[in-house]
Amino acid sequence: MKKEELLRYAGSMQQLAYVRPFTLLEGRSSATKAFRVKNGPLELDIMADKCLDVSGLSYRGINMSFLSKPGLQGRNHYDTNGQEAIRSIMGGFFFTAGLENICAPCTIEGTDYPMHGRIRTTPAEHLSADARWEGDSYVMSVQGEMREAALFGENLVLRRRIETVFGESSFTVTDEFENEAYRDEPMMLLYHINLGYPFLDENLQLFIPTAKVTARDDDARGHESHYDRMDPPKDNEPEYVFIHELSADEKGNVSILAVNRPLGLGLKLSYQNGNLPYFMEWKSTASGDYVIGLEPSNSSVYGRPFHEKNGSVHRLAPFEKEKVRLTFTILDGEEKIEEAVNETKK
Repeated sequence: MKKEELLRYAGSMQQLAYVRPFTLLEGRSSATKAFRVKNGPLELDIMADKCLDVSGLSYRGINMSFLSKPGLQGRNHYDTNGQEAIRSIMGGFFFTAGLENICAPCTIEGTDYPMHGRIRTTPAEHLSADARWEGDSYVMSVQGEMREAALFGENLVLRRRIETVFGESSFTVTDEFENEAYRDEPMMLLYHINLGYPFLDENLQLFIPTAKVTARDDDARGHESHYDRMDPPKDNEPEYVFIHELSADEKGNVSILAVNRPLGLGLKLSYQNGNLPYFMEWKSTASGDYVIGLEPSNSSVYGRPFHEKNGSVHRLAPFEKEKVRLTFTILDGEEKIEEAVNETKK
């Protein structure tokens, strides 16, 4: 519908779509600043004080994201203290792991690198949010800058923009990374995308263009053939992590689907494989820790020590930039789901 026609029905677009800043007021999330973006039936919460990561995603009122047992959290004093990170990793729809390390905590040459890195708890600066007409498109966006830096150390900058257009059931995350130091710097990156109940249940099916699936460890070994299906919750079941070798199309594009047919709801993740050549799947069927994580990355699940050992740490030269773009599309209804599934079979 064109702008002048739509405004006949809605004098204020805020009854249909908006970007609103808000501040959380209680518990471990107290005083955390965030934005709520509403695009018709699509709603997402963006944490301004935590890397502009998306903490919540829902569609038609159906929650699609995972929240861990510690619940919604702001920044805590123990966020980057080794294994204590499991007390502050709340999941959310996605969080950004990096930039000097991903995955397990480690110590290299006397320097500590916390679990999943420091960028996920870095607050944004130079924040801006907007909802505006661009011709007949009503565009909502949130953007800001995060810096991971230390005296005599690294100086890495992440500039993020999250954008959605009214009437489209999708949003994009565009990240630009720059090394503003005067030395080559490791730049490890993993997007930890977490699906939760009720979107995630035993009816969920994954469609991943995988050429090969490998179990990370003994807990996952023997479960590879069932990587694409979710199970009912099981008490005290260990987590499974699978390493996928993906097949991109001729343009280097990758699309991954998560589909819940009884709900008539699906999610499509699309990105370029070039800057994110690794892909891991985190599957936890444990009661109370019920989640599937989709994890495109520029580095291995084995983290900084693995890459240091074989000399494959991803690095940025001084003032070098890299850009990554993720597109998340909601598949609403059987027709959209089957169309997307059929595309994966081509």
